[in-house]
Amino acid sequence: MAFIPLSLYIHVPWCIRKCSYCDFNSHHAPANLPEQPYIQALLADLSQELPHIWGRRLESIFIGGGTPSLFSADSMDELLAGIRALIPFRPNIEVTLEANPGTFEQEKFKGFREAGINRLSVGIQSFNPQHLQALGRVHNQAEALKAADVARYAGFDNFNLDLMFGLPKQTLEEAVADLQQALELQPTHLSWYQLTLEPNTLFYKHPPVLPDDDLLVDMQYAGQEVLQQAGFEQYEVSAYTKQQPCRHNLNYWEFGDYVGIGAGAHGKITDPFGQVTRHQKYRQPAQYLQQVAQGQARSETQVLKPDDLKFEFMLNALRLKAGFSLELFTERTGLSLETLQAPLALAEAKGWLTIQDQQVQTTQLGWQFLNTVIELFLD
Repeated sequence: MAFIPLSLYIHVPWCIRKCSYCDFNSHHAPANLPEQPYIQALLADLSQELPHIWGRRLESIFIGGGTPSLFSADSMDELLAGIRALIPFRPNIEVTLEANPGTFEQEKFKGFREAGINRLSVGIQSFNPQHLQALGRVHNQAEALKAADVARYAGFDNFNLDLMFGLPKQTLEEAVADLQQALELQPTHLSWYQLTLEPNTLFYKHPPVLPDDDLLVDMQYAGQEVLQQAGFEQYEVSAYTKQQPCRHNLNYWEFGDYVGIGAGAHGKITDPFGQVTRHQKYRQPAQYLQQVAQGQARSETQVLKPDDLKFEFMLNALRLKAGFSLELFTERTGLSLETLQAPLALAEAKGWLTIQDQQVQTTQLGWQFLNTVIELFLD
């Protein structure tokens, strides 16, 4: 089996409040957050996964949620020390923590940095008070503006800001103003993406008035121009960097492997014989804690069939501006290039893809265009 990078995703499922647009596995945080039982469960969960990843080392760690910054620095230190004792890290491993502005406390974030977390991903979403209220965010404009200062004070020189456009009743000017405000905070990375209405969300049940398609296109083009002028390079549909790409997310898009631990976490593992398996953990926190204690945190396991591999690889790799090499496709899926021949030829004939020097990339970069191209690889 060719070398396939391995990452670790850790899910912390609690939030102060569920946002109106959020379809992630998040739950209202109880007054007494069960930090210690959950940290121990995460380490036990990882221990149960070790037979599937013997001899491999971690390239990156991403602690997401939910709002993992609700946990204490001591808990994060215990978690990372426990992981390090179970599985080796690559040198200069990237360790990202998701954080919301309403949870930023200077000393706490210094503790996160000292624990070994070296990258933050801060969920701003907007700086506009009306839009923050409409989205159901718990932080206000002042807290959003302060977050970058706290991150730098804590020693983080690599941090991402999450920002959305296409918000309820948002104008083009407001979308651009959000981006310009974000740039003034001097992040090293920006995730800038369009709001979508997902099932099982408040917005899906009670749809707000969103900008029309023409305005959304104008927002995207105007925002991309602002980011380009500011020196940010777009390397994925919704990811821009001034320093370096997010290594963890890049591993997803290049169809690398990752272990998922925590309530509702997903994972993808390639075994030594090339068989690719996906797994999911129990979603409800109480049930997850119970199942881990019984030695069975996985709620679902699925072996990917050749058609699944082909589709999932394209779904991820075509998000990248640089596209992918045909060699990477065979390396990560174990499939022959003949399985791609017909859909690639059709997409190239339609002008949707270019293939040069064994490198495949889309001719445009946007969600609607990407979905059109990917449909060719469903069969």
